[in-house]
Amino acid sequence: MSTEDDDAQAAATDMCCASCGNTEGDEVKLKTCAACKLVRYCSVKCQKEHRPQHKARCKERVAELHDEILFHQPESSHLGDCPICLLPQSLYHDDATMMTCCTKIICDGCKFANMVHEMEANLESKCPFCRKPESKSKAECIQNRMIRIEKKDPVAIREHGAWCLEEKDLGGAVTFLTQASNLADAEAHYQLSKLYRDGEGVEKDSKKEWRLLEKAAIGGHPAARHNLGPARVTNVGMREQRNIISSPPTLDKMIQ
Repeated sequence: MSTEDDDAQAAATDMCCASCGNTEGDEVKLKTCAACKLVRYCSVKCQKEHRPQHKARCKERVAELHDEILFHQPESSHLGDCPICLLPQSLYHDDATMMTCCTKIICDGCKFANMVHEMEANLESKCPFCRKPESKSKAECIQNRMIRIEKKDPVAIREHGAWCLEEKDLGGAVTFLTQASNLADAEAHYQLSKLYRDGEGVEKDSKKEWRLLEKAAIGGHPAARHNLGPARVTNVGMREQRNIISSPPTLDKMIQ
C-alpha cells in the first residue's frame, strides 16, 4: 500500500478506532497515537492489537515529522531577542553581555544606554533588566549563578557546565550540560554533542552526538546547523537535504 493510501486510510479512521472501528461518543473517547498523530484508538488494548499493522507507517511518519521540524528554517537564532529592545541578538558573542544576576543576555546598545543614563544621573551601576547591582567579583558571579541554578534556570546551569569545562572538571561539565540539555537549552545540546564527539568526560557516541546536534539545530543554533550541513552519508539526496539545514555561507565566519 502506498503512502497516499495509508494517509487516506488514516483520514478515514480519524473518527473511529483504527482497530475495532468504534466511533467516538459519550461512552467512547478516542485517543490519537502520540507518535504519528495519524490514527486513533478507543483503548490501550486496541492500540496494542493494531500495533503490528501500524508500526511501519507510524515509524515512517515520525521520521517525516522530525524532518519537517529539522529542515524548517528557524525565525531566529538560539540566542533569541534582547529582552529590552526586543531586537534579534547578534551572533557575535562580543556584541552582548550575559548578566550573572538574571542570566539575561543584553545587547551592547541597551547596556550602553543604561550605562550612559546611570553616569548622567550619578546612579549605582545596576543590571539593565532586573535592576540588581552588578557583580563586582568572580566569587559573586558564581554565587549569583548558583542561585539561578537552584531555580532550575537552564542558562545558568549551562554556563556552570561551561565553567566546569574551563576548569577541566569534565564530570561536572557533563552533569550540568546534561541537566541544561534536558531543559531544552540549544547551546547545551551543542556543547554536549562536542563532548560525545570527542569522548571528553563520556564515551564517544556518534548517535548521541548526532541527536544532540539535531536538537540544537532545531533550536536555531547556527553552529549546529552548520555542522549538520556536510553530509556524513554518500546518498546524494540526503546530502542535499543536509545542506538545507546548513547555515548560509555568510554566517560561517560568525560561527566559532
